[in-house]
Amino acid sequence: MSEKTPPPTTTDAGIPAPSDSHSLSVGPNGPLLLQDHYVIQKMAQFNRERVPERVVHAKGSGAHGFFEVTEDVSQFTKADLFNGVGKTTPMFARFSTVAGELGSADTARDPRGFALKFYTQEGNYDLVGNNTPVFFVRDPSNFQDFIHSQKRRADTDRRDNNMQWDFWTCKPESAHQVAILMSDRGTPKTLRHMNGYGSHTFMWINAGGEKFWIKYHFKTDQGIENFTDAEAGAMAAEDPDYHRADLWNAIGDGDEPVWNLEVQVMPFEDAADYRFNPFDLTKVWPHSDYPPIQVGRMVLDRNPSNYFAEVEQAAFEPANMPPGIGPSPDKMLLGRLFSYPDTHRHRIGPNYLQLPINQPQCPFHSYNKDGAMRYSNPGDPVYAPNTAGGPVADEERYGEEATWDVSGEMVRTAYALHAEDDDVGQAGTLVREIMSQSDREHLVTNILGHASDPDVTAEMKPRIVEYWVNIDPDVGAAVAEGLGVPAPATAGTAG
Repeated sequence: MSEKTPPPTTTDAGIPAPSDSHSLSVGPNGPLLLQDHYVIQKMAQFNRERVPERVVHAKGSGAHGFFEVTEDVSQFTKADLFNGVGKTTPMFARFSTVAGELGSADTARDPRGFALKFYTQEGNYDLVGNNTPVFFVRDPSNFQDFIHSQKRRADTDRRDNNMQWDFWTCKPESAHQVAILMSDRGTPKTLRHMNGYGSHTFMWINAGGEKFWIKYHFKTDQGIENFTDAEAGAMAAEDPDYHRADLWNAIGDGDEPVWNLEVQVMPFEDAADYRFNPFDLTKVWPHSDYPPIQVGRMVLDRNPSNYFAEVEQAAFEPANMPPGIGPSPDKMLLGRLFSYPDTHRHRIGPNYLQLPINQPQCPFHSYNKDGAMRYSNPGDPVYAPNTAGGPVADEERYGEEATWDVSGEMVRTAYALHAEDDDVGQAGTLVREIMSQSDREHLVTNILGHASDPDVTAEMKPRIVEYWVNIDPDVGAAVAEGLGVPAPATAGTAG
């Protein structure tokens, strides 16, 4: 044992504690006294140790690192983050499962969140994506219903595969994402061995005011590696925190994971008459149309020192876009601009941006004040406009620039159709042209394992078969055979 005298235990206010072991009572066997402030504080603080878990992306892992620009992209954006070859920007990454709760297994079949916070010199840039380039729905009005279908039933409080298939088969736009989820890409081997995507379409603006539509692709330098369904299940039993441990150990051992950032760039004018809607989150842009270009690399080189303070309280919001970057007409993205900061105010508190993990690392000047847990106020004046020397918006330099023309009546409808818009075309292409024969066999096996769950009703199984027949007749026929359901006449022969 160390001979150094330990410091005295205190309350959080610094008042020395009278005892580490004994509460204040009336005699050794008498009732405890309310005046025992130290014990009362310990119990009250313990009862409040956990903030509400995230409704989605509850279980996560994170690490610090940096982003380095390796190619000149100034012709596309003036954003500080991408300003000059060799420039490095500190950043923080959080990876997560989507549907699982805090105690769920890392290797469960699920998309993975891929959230990045870049501490740029013109404010934080939060890029909140997934390990897939598409998503299940294209309108934010469907998001809550989708998540409810992936979570727990109201009556039994259990997960229910029938609910999942019910929602998916009612929303054929889910086909592309479900095809990825049911492949081995739904069970990545580690967080280091998967790609990340901004998923949405974003706008870049260069110094001359020219606008471009772009998509982000973070390609793992470690290579893609996935578990089979059986391997993922075995690891869930062996170590439910396997992904968390792997990331921590790799960084701790000096094996720093790296992702190379590529972007697809679409000229602003191309979007109007592109063959399908380029802002539809259920679709990808073919690389043959818009080849990815190299931008830089992301390196994670430091583990968090306090999981709760850094990973659990990290708050990402897609609305945080520095000059040179903006949103697109992607309805899901526009919905998330509101949803994310709103949930942080509820879950962490109105002053979540004052927490060190969320605070920008550049000067900031706001008129916001007070509220729960506020520890730094701007000082007078607390209003604008004013003549007392308060901050003033630089409209000439930072005026609204991420804009596009819109017109028409107020409506509730799907996107205006482009020539090749549909729900299942890209999912079918993925199955037939991207997946190998082994991938397709695993896809069928994974679908059958999921759809053979006792919760999946006899009435649901024909709908599942029809869903997959529409994506790919051969896969549909194999699913029909495996579920013991007659395949529709259009189904082909299973490969």
